[in-house]
Amino acid sequence: MNRTWFITGGTPGGFGMAFADAALESGDRVALTARRPDELRAWAEPYGDRVLALGLDVTDTRQVHQAVTAAEAHFGGIDVLVNNAGRGWYGSVEGMDDAAVRHVFELNFFAVLAVTRAVLPGMRARRNGWIINISSVAGLRGVLGFGHYTAAKHAVEGMTDVLRQEVAPLGVKVLAVQPGAFRTRAYAGFADEPLQESIEDYRPMLEGIRAAMIEQNGNQPGDPLQGARAVVAAINRDNPPRRLVLGDAGYEAVIGELESMLTEIQAHENVSRSVDFPQADVLSPGT
Repeated sequence: MNRTWFITGGTPGGFGMAFADAALESGDRVALTARRPDELRAWAEPYGDRVLALGLDVTDTRQVHQAVTAAEAHFGGIDVLVNNAGRGWYGSVEGMDDAAVRHVFELNFFAVLAVTRAVLPGMRARRNGWIINISSVAGLRGVLGFGHYTAAKHAVEGMTDVLRQEVAPLGVKVLAVQPGAFRTRAYAGFADEPLQESIEDYRPMLEGIRAAMIEQNGNQPGDPLQGARAVVAAINRDNPPRRLVLGDAGYEAVIGELESMLTEIQAHENVSRSVDFPQADVLSPGT
């Protein structure tokens, strides 16, 4: 049975278009959104009615509902939502401008929430659907210089975990995807954007991060189309995963972080277990 996908963040050269290509390879239909939908026309034209290119600023809730309504009217419903739109800004936790911090969360968390809320009523009505939230390796470990982006992606992870439990009885499945470094346009803006940091103490660290991003641009090891195909294959499994890390370096980073965290927690087991009321008090009648 062919599915209809609704994918945000469809800018050419990004993960969104890779997801669209992978879905179309499977014979599915795609509603692909971007801030500038004119950039999608040449790509969409060969697919005819199988593709709907929509303009969407995911931080505008009104536009979100309009785009979802248009996709549902065109295709008859949405079977798979891919919350892909997002971007990482760098800066110190202490020094990043308040407005910039809020924008990081608007794009990387609140927009994910808004699109999910707009698509879920149709999925609940049909008792079927998939929600795929594109998180990041930064959603499972802290990334130096990207503290607020890391926080936003951790928020996506927490929301995704609880959402999965809420909608499972309603026939809707949820997957969190954590890509590492993939050869998209994600690093392309670092060369043109000057460092904006209000606290001098952090500038050397951030200048080093900026230089590394510029050097890595175009050399990231991850293949976006292969990553997207892996996600399509994952949701077609009889026992699909709840989370999927993409990329060799990303996998190693996440495993290392989780193993280190487990070791540290277990090292303080006695302290952790020592702070409860005595068991006899907890179980005594009348307490």
